[in-house]
Amino acid sequence: MRILFSSLGAHGHTYPLIPLAIAAREAGHDVTFVTGVAFAGALTRHGVDHVAGGLDLREAFESAFGGAEGVQAQEVRPEQIAFLFGDVLPRRFAADVAPVIADRKPDLVVHEVGNPGAGLAARVADVPAVCHSFGRAWQAEELGGVVLDHLSAVAADLGVDLPGEAPMTLGNPYLDICPPSVQDPVFLATATDRIELRPVPFAEPGELPAWVLEHREPVVYLTLGTAFGEAGVLRTAVAGLARLDARVLVAAGPTVDIAALGDLPANVDVRAWVPQADLLPHVDLVVHHGGSGTTLGTFGAGVPQLLLPQGADQFDNADAVVTAGLGDRLIGADVTAEAITATARRLLADEAVRDAAKAIAAEVAAMPSPHDVARRLPHYA
Repeated sequence: MRILFSSLGAHGHTYPLIPLAIAAREAGHDVTFVTGVAFAGALTRHGVDHVAGGLDLREAFESAFGGAEGVQAQEVRPEQIAFLFGDVLPRRFAADVAPVIADRKPDLVVHEVGNPGAGLAARVADVPAVCHSFGRAWQAEELGGVVLDHLSAVAADLGVDLPGEAPMTLGNPYLDICPPSVQDPVFLATATDRIELRPVPFAEPGELPAWVLEHREPVVYLTLGTAFGEAGVLRTAVAGLARLDARVLVAAGPTVDIAALGDLPANVDVRAWVPQADLLPHVDLVVHHGGSGTTLGTFGAGVPQLLLPQGADQFDNADAVVTAGLGDRLIGADVTAEAITATARRLLADEAVRDAAKAIAAEVAAMPSPHDVARRLPHYA
């Protein structure tokens, strides 16, 4: 069977789909993946054919509003997000995916939920499709329906209508990588064609520091992600975590200059990038921004987490973590070095949080694997 995958050109949107794409190829399917050029190596290394298409988030912001350099998550307005996700990105992806569908003639399209443009291209070509999540269910209505207004206009320009039910998934079956215990209960109660899929962390290959693997003292991992990391928040977090009787590994990410962090304490190791999927099973606490990839990866590793949400879906993820007893959060003015020290120290010693983290790891492990779901994909073609 020929399967075409497509995701937005961002780590948090592409990495969640790669395990299923690899499993589908290993099951004997002919797999093509349309996304940004930055992910070509990660895909082709695993035998998945990559076709460049669409825009990454910063390119989309630049094309719509001009000047994405230095923009922080807190500075992006809801109406800008609505226009990006409802118009700019789906319009470009629909245009770029359509000729790939015409050329490759897939039997099934797997489009990421943040990339309805690929799903619209499939609908125009009358190709069956399924929608793949990247985290908890995202309800466009949370932005006041503006996303849907934009997306409806894009669909109308393509000669198709959005379905009345589940418009963000285009009414397609939904591959849900979020464990049910932390999923939006309203979504669970109303979803009609939900397919559970284990969230499997993906990362480019790399080596971990020897001291992480030796694990002679508690290991804390700090990251603010790949999209909107900010040096000031990272400096504050480093200062707070350095006071712990622990070793701290920091992934600065592509948006933070390590030199901007200044002199570092002896127990802090800062790197531009770390293989997060390999790292998570070796740490005792994850301090992060609340991106879906890091949140779900930490669920699977069974590790407590402290969230410092900056924007987008990160606040909802933080709410879910706190409600489930899996960690804590600090927001806005509460993000101080002192508060981070105290909260992290408590989480490292909290047996109830550790037990809850182990329980959700068991829940994740019991979900159908990418190989299990790959074997089912022909039923949706």
